[in-house]
Amino acid sequence: MDNSKNPIISFIVACYNLPAGMLAECIDSILELPLQRKEREIILIDDGSRESPVRELAGRMDEITYIRQENKGLSAARNTGISMATGQYIQFVDGDDMLIKRGYEKCLGLARSNEYDAILFVPTSNLKTKGKKRPAIRCASGEAYMANNNLHAAAWGYLFRKSILGGLLFTPGTLHEDEEFTPQLLLRAANICVTGATAYFYRQRPHSITHNTSKRNIIKRLNDTERIINHLAQISKSTEALAKQAMERRVAQLTMDYIYNTIKLARSASQLEKRLKRLEKNGLFPLPDRRYTAKYTLFRAMLCSRPVRKLLMKLLG
Repeated sequence: MDNSKNPIISFIVACYNLPAGMLAECIDSILELPLQRKEREIILIDDGSRESPVRELAGRMDEITYIRQENKGLSAARNTGISMATGQYIQFVDGDDMLIKRGYEKCLGLARSNEYDAILFVPTSNLKTKGKKRPAIRCASGEAYMANNNLHAAAWGYLFRKSILGGLLFTPGTLHEDEEFTPQLLLRAANICVTGATAYFYRQRPHSITHNTSKRNIIKRLNDTERIINHLAQISKSTEALAKQAMERRVAQLTMDYIYNTIKLARSASQLEKRLKRLEKNGLFPLPDRRYTAKYTLFRAMLCSRPVRKLLMKLLG
């Protein structure tokens, strides 16, 4: 299919009860990129905010496709954006974040080359601090990258070709939805580039859901992560060779993080042991004896001893 007349990039921006000025900064950071109007598509999904941001975005609305829907969460908002996107590539941008023009220009150049299925870049939470310069890494495939590198799960860290999605969507109502989406996305990417460019500014907001320390939220976060781990583990069983190796590494790393968060957030020895037993039943604990990173190797060894797990509980609790 000839998509040469389609926009190069569809920017899918999700927002929910954000300060108007913050959302305007986000939209402006996209408009400031060196893209002609016909080369970009900005899809703003208002996920049921108490008040529509349209008035505050006056002067920008001609550049935006605005959709207001019932509050269903970030996953559903992004799925709506995916269904509407006509661009050759998709870029997710959270409404409280911004793209960094200088770094993102490198991503645009790679997208214009039409050579890569996915382009990875570096995020920062401090615009005043220059990110470390990192060399570009070109891999034959997403699975090759995953098999040999730790994965940055945030979906906004990837500019990717829409056609590789197939039927892949986010699971509605799930916390940490990117942990499930991104590994599957990269398995679909035949060729990728890690630019080393600092291209995305994400805000660390104290009232975000990841900072919600209520018991109910913590349990949901842990339960959702456990479901995602089991889902990815099932996918790994149905793949072969390098793809299997890649997904097994991601499952092991995610399981390590899940156990760490259970210790740190649940602060319950009985909760930890119950969750470890469920992991063991599914063949996910003890963690695989792999030397992925020094941190992984050390943490795996510590988890094998119940007395050491109790000590970790005291140290991290």
